[in-house]
Amino acid sequence: MNRKTTSLFGAAIALALALTACGGAGGDSGTKSTSPADSSDTEATIGIGSLYEPQNLDNTAGGGQGTTEAFNGNVYEGLFRLTDDGKVENLLAKDYKVGSDGLTYTFTLRDGVKFHSGEPLTSADVKYSIEKVTADGSQSARKSSFAVIKKIETPDDHTVTVTLSSKSISFVYNLSYIWIINDQAKDLATTEDGTGPYKLGTWKRGASLSLDRFPGYWGTAAANKQVVFHYYTDATALNNALLTNAVDVVTSEQSPDALAQFTNNANYKVNNGHSTTKLLLAFNDRKAPFDKPLVRKAVTSAIDNKKLLSSIWGEYGTLIGSMVPPTDPWYEDLTKVNPYDVNLAKKQLADAGYAGGFSFTLDTPNYDPHPTAATFIKSELAKVGITVNINVITADEWYTKVYKNRDFAATMQEHVNDRDVVWYGDPDFYWGYDNPQVTAWVKEAEESDTAEAQTELLKKANQQIAADAASDWLYLYPQIVVASSKLSGYPLNGLNSQFYAYGIKKA
Repeated sequence: MNRKTTSLFGAAIALALALTACGGAGGDSGTKSTSPADSSDTEATIGIGSLYEPQNLDNTAGGGQGTTEAFNGNVYEGLFRLTDDGKVENLLAKDYKVGSDGLTYTFTLRDGVKFHSGEPLTSADVKYSIEKVTADGSQSARKSSFAVIKKIETPDDHTVTVTLSSKSISFVYNLSYIWIINDQAKDLATTEDGTGPYKLGTWKRGASLSLDRFPGYWGTAAANKQVVFHYYTDATALNNALLTNAVDVVTSEQSPDALAQFTNNANYKVNNGHSTTKLLLAFNDRKAPFDKPLVRKAVTSAIDNKKLLSSIWGEYGTLIGSMVPPTDPWYEDLTKVNPYDVNLAKKQLADAGYAGGFSFTLDTPNYDPHPTAATFIKSELAKVGITVNINVITADEWYTKVYKNRDFAATMQEHVNDRDVVWYGDPDFYWGYDNPQVTAWVKEAEESDTAEAQTELLKKANQQIAADAASDWLYLYPQIVVASSKLSGYPLNGLNSQFYAYGIKKA
């Protein structure tokens, strides 16, 4: 089965706090595969197999998960970098200072940084890049994270001062998601002008995208000369490419049934990393009957999420019972809050006034695993008298119908980012969950003085959204990277769909 996912939230929804200090792209980027490096070929071309071809190359114009996978950290860089194990490191920002009121951030840019066009990095480029994300026409869902920005000033070419309207403990973390782009760059849907260790080579739509080592890179040069992302439309073709050495590594295995051919083969290594991708059955909490928490709890308890996960991923993947994965500081196992219990579900429906059940339309993206999961959900809910009408739609239709127009009763979608529980504190978000206490906790957490205070508040928020069954968090995806045993230095966790290629070495 092809379990291809092309979530609109490939790198668009995230909020968190973490801070360390580091140098350029050649530094430690978190958990990686390891093997002796002294025999590696610095002139090697690395073939990367992926199911996620970019829709375009602009991450503020609906580029999708594939754009993030290929470009984030490789072609474009931010002021800060999110490592593969979830830390934040200085990148284009040499250092920064926070004012005593917590509202003013002053960033000093690194010297000697040039864009691929040869133009020097200046504070004007940083201002332009932030404003590009927050612009009215931006399709970046993360832009609301920067609503706290009051003004951006550029006193000189190497200094950027950002003044916030309220404290934001996650501000530096959020900046790791903003790519710094040359403010004179044009046609970003098909070209680029970043500062990363690679520049764009050739994009053959429907086939491949190549990245070439940038000789003018300010930091440590990429460990390989070139990487080529090869795109496939189904998991079988992707696995065959790895078996025939057409590619060296698969960024995210989507066919667990096929893993045996690699686990029992010394030529390959199967890595089971940590994912942050949650598959959601998201209710429109504004509309009846899903405006009643008891109805949402009944639906959640009527679905055997363990059976669903096993049917799709076998022994891989995790049940978490909330929006928070184990890699988040405020994680708790909340799977028992709304347990699978058909009798409980029937009682809750009756108590909510729906003893005879009801019917609703489930808007389902047309790529796997959504149609398969939707069929399973339909069968499960029929057992408690609920009729599900499945409406299969494209990703573009989903974005317009569900995300923009809120024209839905319930839907399915992946949310790939870590620390995104905060979206339940936004009543205007597409699912319409509106609990004033949760909104207050999220706001207080964001204005916290310490990470410990933030963690405790977000634990409370997470517990409450689980108690309210704000959504049904069906399961957490596994992150399975399969690679040739000759390879080392590739990322294992794929946090927020990023795939840093600059450290990959081939023996």
